[in-house]
Amino acid sequence: METYIGHLDKMKVADGESVDYHLPLDELRIHLNPLLGMQVRLQFTGNIHCCNCGNKIKKTYSDGHCYPCTMRLASCDMCILRPETCHYDKGTCREPDWGLRNCMTDHYVYLANTAGVKVGITRHTNLPSRWIDQGATQAIPILRVSTRLQSGMFEVMLKKHVADKTNWREMLKGPARNVDLEERRELLFEACADQMDDLLGQYEDEVEVLDEEETRAFQYPVLEYPEKIRSLNLDKNPKIEGRLTGIKGQYLIFDAGVINVRKFTAYEVEFSA
Repeated sequence: METYIGHLDKMKVADGESVDYHLPLDELRIHLNPLLGMQVRLQFTGNIHCCNCGNKIKKTYSDGHCYPCTMRLASCDMCILRPETCHYDKGTCREPDWGLRNCMTDHYVYLANTAGVKVGITRHTNLPSRWIDQGATQAIPILRVSTRLQSGMFEVMLKKHVADKTNWREMLKGPARNVDLEERRELLFEACADQMDDLLGQYEDEVEVLDEEETRAFQYPVLEYPEKIRSLNLDKNPKIEGRLTGIKGQYLIFDAGVINVRKFTAYEVEFSA
């Protein structure tokens, strides 16, 4: 049994006939798809190091950061979770250069079918990985805008009529039932017609309505979906092992339960297969 050691980060994905997954352990990338059906073990060493500054810490904040970095970095600000509150144009961004590169750039507003239809936003460089990270079986971009703030404003409008969160437990129980996302797009545009006109008028030529985009579909490497969802936690149980039966979203599916790899970013583990 080969053993590797390093710090976890969110799994790297590539779309294909089936989504291809690699698990990062520092600079190492472990190809997970060939390990389906095999016994796999994750052993937490007890060490956590901030993914930004590298300092040893007892707990993480905001996807693997220490508390000081969470308070300092623009990528950890609350406006990342609530893009409609982006404050770059007010001159109060924590890191203006970072904000210019990441927020003052094109974003997509999209519909995804995870365990039902949801609306979301992401930078134009993050597709299709953003959809895959959420475990979407179908997805479609519906608007292209010029800034993160604009994407947030449209998302706020649309989420009055459709969910904006993924039900991760339902997502892991099996493939979502196919939905006509192109029809849902048209119904949403009709339901929000007045607000759409107001926002389109406000942002003039900075928004493109993507009313001719087609739905993309995704297949995940899953041998068996769990009948009952049991969440595994490295803080409570530092050794997780079992037969790897699938990978979907950012979850490893074992015969003993499921683990959200991204949740444990910056945790040092020994990986064996």
